[in-house]
Amino acid sequence: MADVVLGSQWGDEGKGKLVDILCEDIDVCCRCQGGNNAGHTIVVNNIKYDFHMLPSGLVNPNCINLLGSGVVIHIPSFFQELQNLIDKGLDATNRLFISSRAQIVFDFHQRVDKLREAELSGNKKSIGTTGKGIGPTYSTKASRSGLRIHHLVNDEPNSWELFEEKYRRLVETRFQRYGKFDYDFEDELIRLKQYKELLKPYVIDSVSFIHKAISDKKKVLVEGANALMLDIDFGTYPYVTSSNTGIGGVLTGLGLPPRAINNIYGVVKAYTTRVGEGPFPTEQLNANGETLQTVGAEYGVTTGRKRRCGWLDLVVLKYSTLINGYTSLNITKLDVLDSFKEIEVAIGYKLNGKLLDSFPEDLLKLGEVEVVYKTLPGWETDITQIKSYDELPPNAKSYLKFIEDYLNVPIEWVGTGPGRESMLSKKI
Repeated sequence: MADVVLGSQWGDEGKGKLVDILCEDIDVCCRCQGGNNAGHTIVVNNIKYDFHMLPSGLVNPNCINLLGSGVVIHIPSFFQELQNLIDKGLDATNRLFISSRAQIVFDFHQRVDKLREAELSGNKKSIGTTGKGIGPTYSTKASRSGLRIHHLVNDEPNSWELFEEKYRRLVETRFQRYGKFDYDFEDELIRLKQYKELLKPYVIDSVSFIHKAISDKKKVLVEGANALMLDIDFGTYPYVTSSNTGIGGVLTGLGLPPRAINNIYGVVKAYTTRVGEGPFPTEQLNANGETLQTVGAEYGVTTGRKRRCGWLDLVVLKYSTLINGYTSLNITKLDVLDSFKEIEVAIGYKLNGKLLDSFPEDLLKLGEVEVVYKTLPGWETDITQIKSYDELPPNAKSYLKFIEDYLNVPIEWVGTGPGRESMLSKKI
């Protein structure tokens, strides 16, 4: 059976720390979708590890790690991120594998990503992507013109010639769409040929690998990237990523049947943040928002962009819970709320004076909603040194209880600081 960790808001909830803690007792850690547009920060023994594409389970020296077929792989970034972790003392030897079915992110995908954003920006409709080429890669995957890892590492006769032919054809379609933009595809082909041999030891048939692990009763943990509100189908489209970031992406990105899933852990930041464009009903463009941004150090791990900040939105979380079916929650960064005398929590949306039944699919409606808030008392106490859930201030416990009651999902962990030791376990 596999347990799953998923982001429940717009990402940046702190999924990596929970994965790190769970991986202390896990045999296999998997990524199922996304690419190096993701970002997790884990602090262990005062060493900060930044993860983008690679699974956070690498921090555990006994954990095997897999990038599934739903992940898109920018090969230079794969090796650069791996080297950065090795330089900090992590040994990934025989512990990191890539699905042979995963799609390749080429450098020209990144160029196209930025060209597309510039094009949309002229019409004031930019998505706010990371510029990592993720969207263009998933586009070529959907149009069945992309190239997969097995195409590159294949050793069959004439396999390189066939790869090169398909690659040139793909580049030509991008030139037809955007004109002859400045790009040296001959140079990238040379580099890809060099990567071919380096990549081979990491490539496996991930379907047989993951199913063997489950049949052998291995403990498997799936680490979702991004979060539900960035899901290509259920997020705030079009201001979303290009993959299924919810539970559906776990199944399709790893080739798992639903019955293989055990626990689904939803990671919830104690307030709400997002990066990029799109409506954000509880956003606080005031001193409260600035406090959340400053105290929470709300800058993107991957891009360094300042995150937009607002009060916790339980309308979003109810919608997220319906889709992902969380069995329990991890509330993170509760300590960021320490200084507030009062804390607002969104419990409903009104449009034209009428309370909406659910989260609206129409962004025009979402941008016009009036948020219904519940005001809760703050605790105005530093909780970063607290070592157990029972020691939390009464008002902090009341805040957490309100979340549990509204969502009808139990809270299992509470984060009160950046370190691994700052995760309080609440027995359920």
